[in-house]
Amino acid sequence: MSKAQKVLDPSSEGHPYLMGFFAEKHGLSLKAAEVILYSNGPSRIACDAAARAFLAALALRGRY
Repeated sequence: MSKAQKVLDPSSEGHPYLMGFFAEKHGLSLKAAEVILYSNGPSRIACDAAARAFLAALALRGRY
């Protein structure tokens, strides 16, 4: 895949997450995905880390 094709692919690293894709990837509700994406900006690394932290916090509370 060329660099131009990767930029146009919504699942590529060079493109911000789409909410539905992000929610499905991490097993989140759309509302949780929306909050995480909004608060962490377009960085996939930051959003992935925030999703893992959110799920870990929920697991500690026994909610997930």
